[in-house]
Amino acid sequence: MHDLIEQLRELSETVPVPLELPSFDQLVEVEEQILIPLPAELKEYLLFASDVIHGTLEPVTAADPYAHTYLPEVTSYAWSIGMPREYIAICQQGDDFYCIDQEGQVMLWQDGELAEERWESLWQWVEEVWIPA
Repeated sequence: MHDLIEQLRELSETVPVPLELPSFDQLVEVEEQILIPLPAELKEYLLFASDVIHGTLEPVTAADPYAHTYLPEVTSYAWSIGMPREYIAICQQGDDFYCIDQEGQVMLWQDGELAEERWESLWQWVEEVWIPA
């Protein structure tokens, strides 16, 4: 995990208005808003790497409730169009979502159903999907 965070930091683009990392209290607020606990790896990502901007994918964030990547908003929208409520959105691509379950497995919810492909952890998804994107 630490190596991937370091790699993400090296790849991060400089932008005029950088993203901020959330506080632990902000993560608690996010959990209260979506009424489901965040898996441990998602918390780690949010606390230590959610300010990274890289490539074409825009994973969720938790510091700014007005950001288009704000986890409760992205997840609520995904739920509203049919993604099962036991999943938390981690990245939106149009009306498709990469999502995570409580055990930390990541999957793609696409065209109204879960695709076959799975990633055993958020960090595997970061390495295989986000970094190359």
